[in-house]
Amino acid sequence: MAVAFVLKGYPRLSETFIAQEIRALELRGLDIQIVSLRHPTDADTHPIHREIQAPVLYLPEYLHHEPLRVARALIHARALPGFAAAFATWRTDLRRDFTRNRSRRFGQACVLACELPPGIDRLHAHFLHTPASVARYAATLLGLPWSGSAHAKDIWTTPAWDIQEKLASLDWLVTCTQTGADFLQSLAPDPATVSLVHHGLDFSRFTAPNPHDATPGKTRTILSVGRAVTKKGYADCLEALASLPPHLEWRFRHIGGGPLLGALRDHARRLGLEHRIEWLGAQPQEVVLSQMRRADIFVLPCKQAPDGDRDGLPNVLMEAQSQRVAVVSTRMSGIPELILDGETGLLVTPGDTNALSGALRTLLEDPALRVRLAQAGFDRVRSRFSMKDGIDSLSNNFGLHSRPAAA
Repeated sequence: MAVAFVLKGYPRLSETFIAQEIRALELRGLDIQIVSLRHPTDADTHPIHREIQAPVLYLPEYLHHEPLRVARALIHARALPGFAAAFATWRTDLRRDFTRNRSRRFGQACVLACELPPGIDRLHAHFLHTPASVARYAATLLGLPWSGSAHAKDIWTTPAWDIQEKLASLDWLVTCTQTGADFLQSLAPDPATVSLVHHGLDFSRFTAPNPHDATPGKTRTILSVGRAVTKKGYADCLEALASLPPHLEWRFRHIGGGPLLGALRDHARRLGLEHRIEWLGAQPQEVVLSQMRRADIFVLPCKQAPDGDRDGLPNVLMEAQSQRVAVVSTRMSGIPELILDGETGLLVTPGDTNALSGALRTLLEDPALRVRLAQAGFDRVRSRFSMKDGIDSLSNNFGLHSRPAAA
């Protein structure tokens, strides 16, 4: 089996879960070709990106940047047996979504169909919006089957008609939360097309965490890792931190880039928090894990953005628990599938800054509770969220069930 994985961008620091999946499937024997709709924008990469063997085909991000390449692909595509069907599908989609982005997807699909190396048996799209559109058009052009993985924003911001038609076209689709699976199954012509596969973690890559430090009187570190976008809830986080009692000793560290980073730093200054906050920017995974091992509390107050965008089950929550850190988050999407409120972490209502501040205060003032939640979270994530189970399921879907498990 040789599969082309269609990704929106590669490599990306914020998509470790995709990189670990690709590498694990390579170790199971899957022959992978990566197809990226964008060139990388992150200055760094994770160590796992350097282990991945798959070659990368970069499609033209904007068609007018490579007109000769696109023209060549269109000429080639018109000679393919599937061109009439692919063009008709795209034209119908364009009537309902009359945008330059929709036209770009068809052009990228033609380039993919023209330049895909021989011997590819299947296309697999990560994310149900743009990558799945390109994969669907290209699969139709080439007469190949295709499948997909759905995650978060792609589920909640893609029009229902688009999702329904993709689910009718592909062979199978996996998604990483029960909430997402239920929603997609309600739209699928055949609900059995959609299945739940948690990402999980490859614990062999993680250094064993230190015992939790409950020394009284020490300044505590509150850590968060995530892109500065609305759905991560960082404005709420700053408000919650600002309302903590002044006698508590804490520092907040943020890791991640994103378009709202400048606005968040300005907001922190207005709240008088700048002396307590470190903005570390986007970092590779080894730095993230090192910071997690030094943290006392991990916070990620996810919420729904005005356009419907929301997280699924952020991998950083699993990573924090794997490093034996007490976690505070929200009852959003698949997060309660990981964190049991009061047992393996603390959950609050999305957008409730008072409740968020109260949860942080509780953990800052109660070292015994921090230790208990950190250990319970560590135990549960290790027992219930290993990457191996998800890779076993994907291996079966890709026809690799006879392969030995990766170490």
